[in-house]
Amino acid sequence: MQARFANSLRINSQGFVMSSIKKLPSGRWQAQIARQGIRKSKSFKSRQEAKDWAAREEHLILNVEVTERSVTLGEAFLRYAREVSPRKRGEHWEVLRLRRLRKEPFAGIELTALKASDFATWRDKRLETVAGGTVTRELGLISGVLTIARQEWGYMTSNPLIDVRRPKPARPRDRLVTERELEALSISAGTDLTKATARAFHAFLFAIETAMRSGELLGLTWGNVDIDNRVAHLPITKNGTARDVPLSSEAVRLLLALPRADPIFDLDAATRDALWRKLRDRAGIEGLTFHDARHSAITRLARKLDVLDLARMVGHKNISQLMTYYNEPAASIAKRLD
Repeated sequence: MQARFANSLRINSQGFVMSSIKKLPSGRWQAQIARQGIRKSKSFKSRQEAKDWAAREEHLILNVEVTERSVTLGEAFLRYAREVSPRKRGEHWEVLRLRRLRKEPFAGIELTALKASDFATWRDKRLETVAGGTVTRELGLISGVLTIARQEWGYMTSNPLIDVRRPKPARPRDRLVTERELEALSISAGTDLTKATARAFHAFLFAIETAMRSGELLGLTWGNVDIDNRVAHLPITKNGTARDVPLSSEAVRLLLALPRADPIFDLDAATRDALWRKLRDRAGIEGLTFHDARHSAITRLARKLDVLDLARMVGHKNISQLMTYYNEPAASIAKRLD
């Protein structure tokens, strides 16, 4: 152990120890640094993580004037949107959120001058106009930017959002679409599937049949659909794993009714979102989101499939997640008891 510890020491030209990496009895790796009167230590799962942390912390200590230069939060948003967001599947929506957040008062504050109170004040004001879930997601995005700014860009040495309380989680939605609403939506959308508006509603119907998320069905291509065996293969999903979705005969009919295109629905996320809101509002329907199709789908499928088959079909690794989407009214359940 002593030999291993000694070999991990880094010594500068004056003979002073800069950092050390050692393995603890627990199996974790501990990094220690001592520079310019500053001592720090932290343990990690791997030796590489410990080395990376030590190098980063040394850089921050030795270059404090550089790392704490005048970079505003808005500038950090821009760099994050340019360098980090493109590596994510949700790049489009994330960049839009960052663009909106750059208009907030805190965007003009230098990173090193940011305080928890800046975000707490913004949170309370934001909660006056949007739901807590929206604020929580936005705080998560801001925290992600600050984490990268601290860990990788060296712009700051602490994240003030750590001390900011998140809004209480909202109750899960229980909105189901009714047959009357589907009729109104159909009239609003029209039946000409060469029109994008009609395809937006068609995608909603397909989501009800399959419980697929908007991004999953919009990315669906004919190369990933087996009509004969009635299976749609999703190579990329929200939880990061591929899955195969069984298709009902109605789901197959919906697919075959579409004009030939690839991707099948010939819509991008932004267009689908705008058209859905337009046709829904024109139908005079309130409080219904496109994602509510997933609630309706899982509630309907639960009448046909056992819980394991249902979880596999919709992509839930934790079966308890199904309860978030299963919204069968008690009166309907009562009818099945006799």
